[in-house]
Formats: sequence, structure tokens, C-alpha cells
Amino acid sequence: MNVKSSIKEFIYPPKTVTNSCHASTVLPLSDGSVVAAWFGGSAEGNNDVKIWVSIRENGKWSQPCSVSVDGEPLPHWNPVLFLRENGEIILYFKYGKPIPNWVTYFCVSKDGGKSFSKPQILVPGDNDGGRGPVKNKAIRLSNGTVVAPASKETVTKNWKCFVDISYDDGLTFQHSNFVLRPKKNLKPVGMIQPTLWEDEKGLHMFIRTNAGHIYRSDSHNGGKTWCKAYETPMGNPNSGIDVTKLGDGTLILIMNPIFENWGDRAPLVLLASKDGGETFEEIYQCESTTGDHEFSYPAIVAVDKVLHITYTHEREGIVYQRVEIE
Repeated sequence: MNVKSSIKEFIYPPKTVTNSCHASTVLPLSDGSVVAAWFGGSAEGNNDVKIWVSIRENGKWSQPCSVSVDGEPLPHWNPVLFLRENGEIILYFKYGKPIPNWVTYFCVSKDGGKSFSKPQILVPGDNDGGRGPVKNKAIRLSNGTVVAPASKETVTKNWKCFVDISYDDGLTFQHSNFVLRPKKNLKPVGMIQPTLWEDEKGLHMFIRTNAGHIYRSDSHNGGKTWCKAYETPMGNPNSGIDVTKLGDGTLILIMNPIFENWGDRAPLVLLASKDGGETFEEIYQCESTTGDHEFSYPAIVAVDKVLHITYTHEREGIVYQRVEIE
């Protein structure tokens, strides 16, 4: 598998919209436009941090516009875009601090991401870290059910993940069981921010961990229950990952391919698997620079054999890449 072509560009010049930014999400639309969102402000966790949205049309990105909750100024986090079957776009995001007190909000766009409704709470009474997608995209299963990769973050030793299941195309959700955590070095593995795919064997997740490797879990009932997580050969320095599936079943995983725990966020690479995620080969380097740099929190969506990718660049800008596979 080879890369036929690629383009790489900043959505906006670094440090021109906000001083700091992170945690992007990307959504290509059928008209050829691409919507991206991220959080930005003076620094992650500060009360001036909002969600920002930009649209790529005819090869150019629009001036980013902000989305935020009315009321007490608190930081916004981890937006996720989702396309409903009726063409509406849902923007999910977390709000509040500290992280264990996150509440998930959502708003809706009926004009391709150009404007959004007033944000509202996704799950009334939610006060234990946030429901719905936590970083990576929700996916629609073959039976129409929508599943959102979710996790809870208290102290690191209690990180645990699950999926939120929606039967009304992303408006309301039902909590799955938590994925059982194995132990490594006599301690439960901390697991957050899973990423999902479906195949003929069921529903699967790769998971960001604090144990030096990506872990995996599988479900055979549409995400209601999950097997105990198990270690994969892929390294993970406690950094965000994402996966997407091509039309022929090939999985494309984007990640920082290093094993050191709490390690660097560079380089950033694409890996391909033709055996359902059992083995991978590197096919492309989004960022080849190593060392004390940050290319992190990638998001990836495949349309046919075209990959739409966004990620954090040094906490100063958001990069978009369009990569065509052959």
C-alpha cells in the first residue's frame, strides 16, 4: 500500500487566532468541503478556552469562529464532529474543570458547519466526567446504531473507558459496561480515549494507555459489553490515537510510534493493517521530526481512499493533511 498524493497546510497561521490550541476533529462532507474544530485560548485549561470551527471550501479555510457555553467562563475541551443521516452536524465538546467534573455539551448545525445552535447538555444529570465521544469520532454501525468512544478521567490509576450507544442518531446515549482493565506491573492499566471500527467479526477499539502500549478490546453485541482489554504490539507514550477503515477493509491507524510512557509526541505516522488490526506496516509520516516536539491528538476520517487528517502542531496551530492512498 502506497501514498499516491498528499497536501499539508495549517488551518490558520499558528498563534494568530489564539495563543494555544489542541484536540482537533475533522469531518469531510459530500459537497467536498471539510469541517474542522478544536479548542483554543491562552493555554489549555484556562477559562478563556473556547471551541473553534473552520470550513475548507475551494481549497481555503474560513476564518475560525468560536462556540461556547453561556454562563460562567470555564474551559472548553475536546470537540468531536458527527454527521447525522439527515445532513445535520452535531458538535460535541466537554466543559468545566477539573477534568473529573467535565460535562458534555452539544450543538447542531444545519448549514454545513457555518453556524451552530445554542449548546445544551447531552445527558442531563451528567456530572462525573462527561458522556458521549471524549476525543475520537463516533461511528455508525451497519445496523444504524451510533457508538461513541468514551472514557472517564479521575486520577490516572482510575482511567477507564466505555462506549456510549445512541439509537436516535447521536442525540441521546446509553452507557455500555466499562472495559475491564488488565494489570501491568501489578497495577491496573489506565485507559482513555478509545477509537472504534466495525468489521464482520464485531465492534473493536484501540485504546490510549499509560502502560507503554496501545491496548485493544472487542465486542460481539454492538458495544453493550466488551472483553477484557489486552495489549497490542504498538507502542503508546500516553498519547492520542485514531483509526479509520477504507472501503476494502484496510485499517489506517495514526499515532506517535514510540513506547516510552509519558514520552514525546513526535514523530506522527500512518500505519496500515489488512488483517483486522492484528499487524500493521508504516506507510506514511505526517511528521518525521523527532525529539522535543509535539504533533499530537490526531483525527482521521477516510472517504474512499482519501484520508482527511488534522492534528495539533506544537500547541500553536492545527494542521490539515489530505492523503490519497493507492
